[in-house]
Amino acid sequence: MKELDLKKTIALLNTIMEFELAGVVRYTHYSLMIIGPNRIPIVNFFKAQASESLLHAQQVGEIITGLEGHPSQKIAPIEETYQHSVQDVLQESLNHEKKALDLYKDLLDVVEDASIYLEEFARGQIGQEEMHNIEIKKMMRDFSLGVTE
Repeated sequence: MKELDLKKTIALLNTIMEFELAGVVRYTHYSLMIIGPNRIPIVNFFKAQASESLLHAQQVGEIITGLEGHPSQKIAPIEETYQHSVQDVLQESLNHEKKALDLYKDLLDVVEDASIYLEEFARGQIGQEEMHNIEIKKMMRDFSLGVTE
């Protein structure tokens, strides 16, 4: 087993925490901006995403302090496109989830063979992010003008 690079791991975990906290704001904003006949289930979806992002940020923060690090109080930058159609916010959500997936894959690369707990945590988060990508893509199919993949 290799030695865990604490400095690199904590820095990456802080980046992930900032990104997850940005997700709380992003998804809360989306839940407020949705209008139209399908509003209720989509609002509920975004509220659930916001809650899950907060939970992930808290989990990451607990790991950071467990590694004797200091959790960041920042949030990652959030782009405001002022495009709030359901299709637009779903596409932005997909972009956000893909970035989250990349961050957790980066974490796995850093901790692999150095910490089984962190490896398993990263793998679990990767699985969740992959599932979010699948769910959002399924939600977006209605907007693909009948094209199926």
